Amino acid sequence: MMVRRRTILAVDDTVANLDILIDLLKDYDVIEATGGVEALEIVAEEKIDLILLDIMMPGMDGYAVCRKLKEIEKSKDIPIIFITAKSDEDAIEKAYDTGGVDYVTKPFKPKELLARVKIQLEHQEMIEKLEFMASHDPMTGIYNRRKFFELASRKFNESSENLYAAMMDIDKFKKINDTYGHPAGDRVIKAVTGVIGENIDDGSIFGRLGGEEFAVVCRHPDQECVVESLELIREKVEQLELKSESGELIRCTISEGVAKVDETINNLDELLQRADEMLYKAKGSGRNKAVFRIR
Repeated sequence: MMVRRRTILAVDDTVANLDILIDLLKDYDVIEATGGVEALEIVAEEKIDLILLDIMMPGMDGYAVCRKLKEIEKSKDIPIIFITAKSDEDAIEKAYDTGGVDYVTKPFKPKELLARVKIQLEHQEMIEKLEFMASHDPMTGIYNRRKFFELASRKFNESSENLYAAMMDIDKFKKINDTYGHPAGDRVIKAVTGVIGENIDDGSIFGRLGGEEFAVVCRHPDQECVVESLELIREKVEQLELKSESGELIRCTISEGVAKVDETINNLDELLQRADEMLYKAKGSGRNKAVFRIR
């Protein structure tokens, strides 16, 4: 995973306080908001890693903002540190009860605030790394089998309209491993993954199901574009030229089976099974081809 610069949303109705925070948090990207409604709008549009939230604000106070953020799927896991002049126990308890992870009283000590921000961001980064490891294939970096089925099932359940599934398999992969060795086989898998990933739509669910087998689930109103995309993938894989440990040239091909949801398909498993049947036909009729079953 690439290390990215973290973004902090600072929410305070006093501009002078925001200026202090921006100057203090110069190592981060800081977005300002002077009220609760503005803060919610920003979170809806931006990728926010941490929120510094004042409690006493006109209209919507910090508690109300926090409760709202915790009700929204996109923002429910963003850590919120309350910054306020209120220091009584009831205010502190309410801050934690509404979903805050920490509490800093004004006037705050700059080094203390920076330390608390750093701790929360490091905690978030660790969670993201663990989630990535649990959901992605370690060799290729694409979704693993479990995450693929989770996301593809969600996509199917949202709407099966114009939904396609493609099963892809590297032809005679065992022979590649036996002839050139497993490190070469790994390079072939990574190269094929790259070709597929570069030639599918951004909204597609792409995963490695195991070994040399991949699956893609996508939604597209134009059947011809799906056909053209998968043919392009097949052709580009055929054009790959890789080298073994000893410098030998390695060529490879893939077979593809494609199906579209129709009235006979009730769930994701049935759609993938239909695509797998088409993959079997592609394999059995000479390999290095795509077999489409649209209806």
